Amino acid sequence: MYPMKRLTAYVSGNVQRVGYRARVIKIANGMGLKGFVENLNDGRVRIIAEGEEEKLKLFEEIIDIRNTLIKVSSIEKKHSEAIGDFGGFYKLVETGETDSRLDEGIGVLKDMKEVLILILNKQEETISEIKETNKNLGSKMDLMLEKQDDTISEIKDTNANLSSKMDLMLEKQDDTISEIRDTNANLGSKMDLMHEKQDETIFEIRDMNSSLNDKMEKVLDKSDIIELKGDVSEMKSALRAKGII
Repeated sequence: MYPMKRLTAYVSGNVQRVGYRARVIKIANGMGLKGFVENLNDGRVRIIAEGEEEKLKLFEEIIDIRNTLIKVSSIEKKHSEAIGDFGGFYKLVETGETDSRLDEGIGVLKDMKEVLILILNKQEETISEIKETNKNLGSKMDLMLEKQDDTISEIKDTNANLSSKMDLMLEKQDDTISEIRDTNANLGSKMDLMHEKQDETIFEIRDMNSSLNDKMEKVLDKSDIIELKGDVSEMKSALRAKGII
């Protein structure tokens, strides 16, 4: 069995008439400690607790409470040997304390009511702000949707204009292709005419060459005659010289 020890603690802070002693009693009974807790005239709370040393160390940490109502600022602690003269853990009260605690409790409840009213008012303001924000957001969303519709309409118009321009480009392209085909056809016809003209020119050149050849032959024939005439003239002169003729 573990040795029993005694803790004497003086707790300072906002610890009277806020339910601090009730919390201490609940904690002590839950840990199996014995002793008491009481309010002092100087505003502090005195706690005397006996039990196992390890449990008392944990108890010291737990009674350092800080919440909405209870605010422990410091704990003055003293350790000694347990006496063993407590049958349980309880609260020491002075005469008339119950009535004062009731008045204090009513005051605390009033304060809590005022705080709750403030919280509810703040909550209503927040809800109103949220509704107004949602309303503004809804208007902005409607505006965004209208703008989106306008943008979609503009895109459709742009696509329609682009489609029309593409159709015109395709038509122009077809016209250009047709013109190129016509030009090629005309060029083909001209090439055929050029070929025909070239053939005619070749035939004419051939005819001219043939005529030239004939003329050359005729020229050659005429030279022979002239030479022959020369020879005859020489023969006549020779015969005259000899007196033959």
